[in-house]
Amino acid sequence: MSHYTKVRTAITDQERLVTALNELGFRHVESHSSPTHLYGYQGDRRPEQAEVVVRRKHIGSASNDLGFHRTDDGTFEAIISGFDRREYDARWLDKVSQRYGRLTAIAFAESHGFDVTAEETDRRTGEVRLTLRRTTF
Repeated sequence: MSHYTKVRTAITDQERLVTALNELGFRHVESHSSPTHLYGYQGDRRPEQAEVVVRRKHIGSASNDLGFHRTDDGTFEAIISGFDRREYDARWLDKVSQRYGRLTAIAFAESHGFDVTAEETDRRTGEVRLTLRRTTF
């Protein structure tokens, strides 16, 4: 039985988190209003719970569920088993955070009257540069 590790993130918006995971290739992401149990690689129900879940059947048969649980301060913590941390490590969480940050920046810009006119991603660093233009009325 793998031990789950919890890693704090700065992510606060559940819908954007789901979209970021979708963009990273997870097509089947569950989003719950209240925490639901995670399951281990043998199908055993674990005590860990999360509002955002990628079930193991969408990761690999030897994997455990991946989860993101909302903490008391409103941020999400990633819940990843020791086995799965080999693939879903700090670098992977950085990718999730980058996608989430991009979505947040676009939403902020659009809500303040800007359109995204260009987007570039640095292949080496993963840094995303957005070019914005204010919408005129």
